[in-house]
Amino acid sequence: MANFYTAYMATIGAALFVIARLVIDRPAHVVTAVAGPPRGSARTAANAERGTAAEHPATAPATAASDDGPDDVGSDRGTPAATLTGSPASTPRPSALRLLGELWRPLVTLLLGVGLAAPLVSVIYAGTGEAYPGRDTEFVAEPWRDVFARLLPGGYGYNSPSLYVDTVALLLALTLPFNTAVPRRVRYGWSALVVAVLLSFQWKPTHLAWHAFTTPNGSQFRQTFVLCALLVIAAWLSLAHARPTWRALLGGGGVLAALTFTARDSQLLYAWSVPIMLAGAAALALALALWRFADARRRPVLVVLAAVLLVGMQVGQSAATLAVSDRKRLAHMDDYAPWGERQREQRAAIQAADGWPAYRTEPGRQQTVGNDPMMVGGQGAQYYSSLTSDVLSRTMTALGGGWTSGGRSVQSLDNPVTDVIFSVGARLYSPPDPHQRWNPRHPGPVVTVRQKVPPLVTVRPPGPRPAYGSSAYRNQELLLGARVYDVPSYTLHLTDRPQLPRTRDGGYRVPARHRAADPTAQVKAVCRPGSSVFLWAPRYWGKADLRDGRGPQADFRGDYPPKRSAAMQELGRTPANGQVRITLTALRGGSVPKGAIGCLDRGKLKAAADRLTGRGATDVSVDGATVRATVPAGSRGTAVVAMPNIKGWECAAGGSARPATSYLGLVSVPLDGRATTVSCTFQPPGLRGGAAAAGLALLGLVSIGAWRAWRARQTGRAPAGHPSTSAASHD
Repeated sequence: MANFYTAYMATIGAALFVIARLVIDRPAHVVTAVAGPPRGSARTAANAERGTAAEHPATAPATAASDDGPDDVGSDRGTPAATLTGSPASTPRPSALRLLGELWRPLVTLLLGVGLAAPLVSVIYAGTGEAYPGRDTEFVAEPWRDVFARLLPGGYGYNSPSLYVDTVALLLALTLPFNTAVPRRVRYGWSALVVAVLLSFQWKPTHLAWHAFTTPNGSQFRQTFVLCALLVIAAWLSLAHARPTWRALLGGGGVLAALTFTARDSQLLYAWSVPIMLAGAAALALALALWRFADARRRPVLVVLAAVLLVGMQVGQSAATLAVSDRKRLAHMDDYAPWGERQREQRAAIQAADGWPAYRTEPGRQQTVGNDPMMVGGQGAQYYSSLTSDVLSRTMTALGGGWTSGGRSVQSLDNPVTDVIFSVGARLYSPPDPHQRWNPRHPGPVVTVRQKVPPLVTVRPPGPRPAYGSSAYRNQELLLGARVYDVPSYTLHLTDRPQLPRTRDGGYRVPARHRAADPTAQVKAVCRPGSSVFLWAPRYWGKADLRDGRGPQADFRGDYPPKRSAAMQELGRTPANGQVRITLTALRGGSVPKGAIGCLDRGKLKAAADRLTGRGATDVSVDGATVRATVPAGSRGTAVVAMPNIKGWECAAGGSARPATSYLGLVSVPLDGRATTVSCTFQPPGLRGGAAAAGLALLGLVSIGAWRAWRARQTGRAPAGHPSTSAASHD
C-alpha cells in the first residue's frame, strides 16, 4: 500500500524464497510427519535420535532438518533418510510430494497474500502501460568496484545499489559456502541464489524485470532490499546450524578481503570505511570465540557479552553509515520545505476561493512540491508520479506546459487560454518558496485572481477531429476553437554578433553566459499594440524580460536532453509602437524554437470564452469518480470534459456507457441532438480482475479458517482411541 515498487519487488523476493525452499531444502522430518513411524518403532527412533545427537551435538538440528545433512552426517552419500526417522521399513512419499507437504503453508500464504493485494497490484501494473515513458535512458551496469563498495560501511552513491547489511551479517553470509556444518545442498544452493540475484541487477533484461519493465526516475537500483534480505537469511543459515569454524571464518574473510580489494578505488567509500569493516570482522571473531569458551566453561555471562559485542558493532556501523548517507543524499536530492505558515496560508486561500465543480482553483506555479494540489488543495495541473499518464503529459506539453523528471512531473501552466480551456476560475500567486536557496527572496502575501470561465463540460460543433501540430500557440487555439494569437516571425542575435546558429526547426541556438560580462541575446518582433506577449522556449535555460523593464522577468528552466521542459510564460504587454524587444540572459543556454513569440488578443479570448459558455453545460456535478452534466437541448457535435482522457473513463449520453473518446487528449462524448445529459465514470484499469482475484483469495482464507475450526471441533469431540484422534496425532 505504501509503494508499488516495494510490493512488486517483495513479491518477487517471496517467490524466489519459496522456489529456493522447493529446490534446495529436502527436510527429512517430513517423512516422519507424512508416513509416521510404524508400530513398535518408538524406542528405535528415540535411540537413533539420541545416538545422532550424542555423536554430533552441534549438528543435531541440521540432521533432523535435512536428509542432505552435513558433509559427514546424512549427506547425499551418507545415511539414508529412513534411518534418521528410526524406521528402515518406512516408505517415504516421492520427493516432490514431501516438499509440497512441508511447503504448503508458505505456498498458500504467498498465493493468498498476492491475491488479497491484487486490487492494488493489478491497478498499478496496468497503469505502467499507460504511463508516460519518462527519460529514454539506456541501462548501464555499475562498475563492480562501486557495487562492492556499497556492501561496506560508510559507502554511498545515489545511483548505485544500496547493499549494506553491516559487516557482521555480511561476513556470516560469506561463511555459508565454507561452513561444513550446513548441509551441502543448503549452503551451495542459497549461496548460488545470492550470487544470481546480485548478477540480475547488472543485466538489462533482468534489471527491467525487477522494475516492472518501466525505467524508474531517480535511482535505478530499487530492488536491492531483496538481496539484503537474502544476505541476512544466508547469515542466519550459517549460524543456525552450528558456529562457523575457523576454516569457515577464514574462507568468508578471504572473500570479504577480495571484495574490499576490488572496491579500493571506488569514489563511494570514505577513508575510514575499511577500518570500520575490519573492526566488525574482528568483533564477530571475538564474539564467536567468547561463545565457544562460554559453552566449554559453562559461563552464560560470556554469551551475553558476545551478543552485546555483536549488537553494539552492528548499531555503531549502521549509525555511521546512515550519517554519511544522509549528508550525501541531501547534497544530491531536492530539499523541500516542511509544512509551515506558507502552506497554511495557501490552503486557507484555496478553501476561500474554491468553487468546484463550477470551476477549478489552481494553486499556482510557485509550488513547494510536485504534488501541491494534493497538499494544499485545489484542482491544479501539477502532478508527479512514476505512473503519470502518457496522455496528460503529452497534452500539457503540446499546449506549452512545463515538466521535470523526464515528463512525469507536470507543472502548472499559467496561461489565460488554457485557464479558459480547463475552467480555471481562480488562480493563486504566491511568493517564491524561500526554502529553495536559488529562489529570490520576495516576501509578500498570497494573491488570488478570479475570472469568469466556461463550465467543466462544453460542446464543440460537428466536424472532423483536429490534431495537434508543432506550435503550442496553434494547439491552444485548436482546443479553444478560435484564433486568438498572432505568432510573428522574429530575429535573435547577441549584442556583439549579428547572427546565431539555427536549429532544424528554424529557431536559434543560444550560448550560455559563463561570465556576467558576456553579451545577452536580443529578440525582436512586431505585434499588435496592447496585446499580451508570451515566450515559448521549452529548451531554454535562463531569464527573459521585455526591454526597459516593461514586463516581469521570467525564469525558464528547460534543457536538452529533455530532463525538463520550460513552460510558456507571459512577459508583458506590447508597447504602443508594436515593437517587441525581449532580452534573454542565458544562464545555461539552449535553444529558442521557430514561432517562439505569441501575442494574445484578450478581446478575442473573451469572445471565445463567451461562446464556449453559451454552448456549455448548464449544470455540472461531481460525485466520487463520476461527472454528470446537463447540456442544452438539441446539442450536436462533441461534449468535451476538461480532463485528460486517461484509460478507464467510460461515458454515456442518453445511452449505455462506452469508453470515452479523445478530443485533443481530453475526455469527449459524441452528441446526436437528442441527449440532454452526459455522465462519465472512471474505473482504474485492472480493478475488476484484481477485485475478482481478491475475492477468491478472501474466500480461500475464510474457507481455510472455517475448515480448521471445524476440524479442531471434530477432534475435540472424538472419543479416545477413535481413528480421528489417531490421525490428528500424526498431523
